[in-house]
Amino acid sequence: MSVPCPTVLFVEEMVLAIVDDAPEAVGPALSPSRAADFMTCPLLYRFRVIDRLPEPPTVATARGTLVHAALERLFDLPAAERTPEAGRALLVPEWDRLAAEEPGLAALFPDEAERASWLESAVAIMDAYFTLEDPRRLEPAERESYVETTLDSGLRLRGYIDRLDVAPGGEIRIVDYKTGRAPREAYEASALFQMKFYALVIWRLRGQVPRLLQLMYLTEGEILRYAPDESDLLATERKISALWQAIERARTAGDWRPRPSRLCDWCNHKALCPEFGGTPPPLPPPDGPPAKAGTTARSEK
Repeated sequence: MSVPCPTVLFVEEMVLAIVDDAPEAVGPALSPSRAADFMTCPLLYRFRVIDRLPEPPTVATARGTLVHAALERLFDLPAAERTPEAGRALLVPEWDRLAAEEPGLAALFPDEAERASWLESAVAIMDAYFTLEDPRRLEPAERESYVETTLDSGLRLRGYIDRLDVAPGGEIRIVDYKTGRAPREAYEASALFQMKFYALVIWRLRGQVPRLLQLMYLTEGEILRYAPDESDLLATERKISALWQAIERARTAGDWRPRPSRLCDWCNHKALCPEFGGTPPPLPPPDGPPAKAGTTARSEK
């Protein structure tokens, strides 16, 4: 059985965690990554949202962070200057900035030769991006855009969109960069869930269904495109609502059972999982302060 790369199901970039079990005063909130966590394994959701266990960066997540940051900066340049050479030139200064902001990133490469080799892998991904589109012909409307809307149920949906393109006629395209492997056909629906989640938020915010959802798998030079319609997004809203009800039932019962799969091999919390002889930490008191959040995979993605 083919299993998607963990960097597809989890995520690549690094920022401080933003918790989905928001205080009651502002209402509950859910991001596409946390929704995917619960669908993958309820115990993983608990570890990330309820326990807020820290997750150290890895070379893969750091590479995703770097490439995303460089692509964002690329569009700061005048259109004519957005060349492959300019893209490569952005990587080292962006890495220096990220490493200065997050010491855990710098600690990944105590050896300069390892760092240089890793940077070359980021260069290869940046070069692959230019085979997929010509940024000189694009003027994104928004980059790294935080979006949030509230459903009639009171559930807030939120997340960060890599890029929003708006055509002269007003059509909206949602673009997301991926540095992991592209999913096999059987897993494309799972990959598109994140994009439909964003499309639903945009529809509720702007009253317009996005014309196109575009997942760009940079490492493999592949693009997954999907044109949603209102029925798609209504179905996505029903799925999200049902998912939140399941999360609330698990929270009320304190029942966060694991769902083992081959993805467990990449889980940061495998040692705490009962499926592998571990013991989860005691659940925090319902009204008590959550544990201190660590740096984790970009939680709103």
